[in-house]
Amino acid sequence: MSTKKNRLEQLEMRGSFIPRHIGPDRRQIPEMLAALGLSELDELVEKIIPANILNHEPLKLTETISERAVIKYLRNMRERNKVLVSMIGMGYYDTIMPAVIKRNVLENPGWYTAYTPYQAEVSQGRLEALLNFQQMIVDLTGMELANASLLDEATAAAEAMTLSRRVAKSTSNTVLIDRDCHPQTIAVVQTRAGSLGYRVMVVDPYAGLEQYDFFALILQYPGCSGEIRDLAGTVAAAHRKQALVTVAADLLSLVLLQPPAGFGADIAVGSAQRFGVPMGYGGPHAAFFATLDEFKRSMPGRIIGVSKDSHGQIALRMALQTREQHIRRDKATSNICTSQVLLAVIAGFYAVYHGADGLRMIAGRVHRYAQILAAGIAQYGHEVVSRCYFDTLLVRTPNRAKRIAARAEEAGINLRVIDADHLGISLDETTTRNDIRAVWQAFSAPGYEMPDIGALDKTVAECIPDTLLRGDAILQHPVFSRYHSETEMMRYMRKLARRDIALDRAMIPLGSCTMKLNAATEMQAISFYEFAAMHPFVPLHQAQGYQQLFAELEDMLCDLTGFDAFSLQPNAGSQGEYTGLLVIRKYHQVNGQDQRDVCLIPASAHGTNPASAVLAGLKVVVVACDTNGNVSVDDLRAKVSLYRDTLAALMITYPSTHGVYEQAFREICDIVHQHGGQVYLDGANFNALVGLSRPGRIGADVAHLNLHKTFCIPHGGGGPGVGPIGVRAHLAPFLPDHPVVEGVNPAKSE
Repeated sequence: MSTKKNRLEQLEMRGSFIPRHIGPDRRQIPEMLAALGLSELDELVEKIIPANILNHEPLKLTETISERAVIKYLRNMRERNKVLVSMIGMGYYDTIMPAVIKRNVLENPGWYTAYTPYQAEVSQGRLEALLNFQQMIVDLTGMELANASLLDEATAAAEAMTLSRRVAKSTSNTVLIDRDCHPQTIAVVQTRAGSLGYRVMVVDPYAGLEQYDFFALILQYPGCSGEIRDLAGTVAAAHRKQALVTVAADLLSLVLLQPPAGFGADIAVGSAQRFGVPMGYGGPHAAFFATLDEFKRSMPGRIIGVSKDSHGQIALRMALQTREQHIRRDKATSNICTSQVLLAVIAGFYAVYHGADGLRMIAGRVHRYAQILAAGIAQYGHEVVSRCYFDTLLVRTPNRAKRIAARAEEAGINLRVIDADHLGISLDETTTRNDIRAVWQAFSAPGYEMPDIGALDKTVAECIPDTLLRGDAILQHPVFSRYHSETEMMRYMRKLARRDIALDRAMIPLGSCTMKLNAATEMQAISFYEFAAMHPFVPLHQAQGYQQLFAELEDMLCDLTGFDAFSLQPNAGSQGEYTGLLVIRKYHQVNGQDQRDVCLIPASAHGTNPASAVLAGLKVVVVACDTNGNVSVDDLRAKVSLYRDTLAALMITYPSTHGVYEQAFREICDIVHQHGGQVYLDGANFNALVGLSRPGRIGADVAHLNLHKTFCIPHGGGGPGVGPIGVRAHLAPFLPDHPVVEGVNPAKSE
């Protein structure tokens, strides 16, 4: 064909991404339309989507650009991030993802495009990888049972609190949390407790517990300050109060330290991030949750179990599913369904690749560096407050903390400024001798010589007493000793991948998560060092690339949805639901309507909806559906009339879970608003609205989007997901903020 007939803008192929990424091409679309008796796509849209919800305003999105231009744009953005050596700690640490895992898992569509393993027969590889993760957690925590990941450490602590309430014999409604817990953990526990009517007290648990009446105690081990304490006496004191004890533990430290079970803890939670998963400015990371066998039916999250197939052969499957929200709905143990499978797989493979000896070497090196660093700082005349520590030091520097931190930043290192007099310093797998010297230089003063690392290594004594060091063997299952060469590891991971069906091999016809291939261009940037290696609590001037990314994404989502503000914090659809409902509750409370605690939910809704409503402290009332599965407007009218004084919200999925654009959507929203309620739209099916309708303009007050469904985040075989929420202007002041990072919700201060 002659190129003379083609215009330049056609030859530039700026729009080549869409035909390569979306199935039907220009020849197939007319054929499909003809089969339906239609002539164009607009005619199809007009026939299936109610006219009163269609969007007729032009979107403000930028023009289409090529994939190459997108990567160049993201490279320019990443250069605005200034990555320093991170010694901030607080639950986030730099780590090294082995290249064999990065290439064969993180960047392999056989792993990142798979669906949640509901169909065990096509998920045996992923299930084995998750079983490895569970075994790793059981070994390191000493507990009897672990799940296949949770969303993050703070959420895991909140889930531990709710499990404690379900099974503890204490009748108290008070939770005690260690003041040395990470601040983000304390904040999430306080938020969850508030919606459930629990009282949270932040205390020094080692000063005695006799004066308290409580059902749960949450301890940090080692503490956020770095201090390692003997937990046995405190755990025993809590048990005398008939309370359960949760230990939020650093996973790498457990390679060396007495495990939580050794102190008698009931639950162990934490993050597996430092097992090869980049910090990524805060996530995603796989949390872990481990407990005793007697509590297994109250556990949150998914559990992989060993079973037998129809031929009597060993097979793996998701176990104890009757606990979960898709079955028990408002009576579920948790609203969390999909968690962090891809990240749990990576963390599990990290342990498989290194084995027990490799992990001991990594943990031992980190700890030895911390001891040597402490000795050198003391030589400069500074007080190292820490006496028993693994990788984190608390240093007292009266009125000099900010000045020393500034000197460290100039040398390319971020320290944690606790207050004017104290600094926190956390080391990790990537720490080098040069890093130690750079920190010493920041603490140095005239007249002092630089300490000698080799000399200190010969003289510095162990700071952890033998009673706090673990003496048992870890990771004894053969899987942790077979695959330590890159060749064997590669073969093992590829063998497991062949046991799965993902989009690299076949279509996945499960529409509930709108499965699609995550384009390589969309995925490429997550491996960029400037995005992957950034600690979430760095000064904002070091994270300008991320700030630009957030601002532009929020603007685009507002444009697509018609909402006025967005929060990107919820790290799953379940958390988006929970957050959105808390926003509604807070709105009613501020307006003197605290009695509004009823949430109407159609019978057709996904089970996560009622489970989220219960967690938000709402009472679930079911709205009937008609014979076609649509919301019964008559029953809705009856319910809003009955609960007109206590109605908080309606949760509605649109299009419905059945995939139908219900004609009465705007009428439904109007009815709820007329009776003082707010409308929460579950955006799980936003794929069917994007570009066609804007929820914020047709009656919804708040909605969450599943970026792993509608946009380009991979499903990962069951996570990660992201569930940002959009709200109309009157709800914006109630979006979440953060206890460490300032300015997360600008509307809050207005």
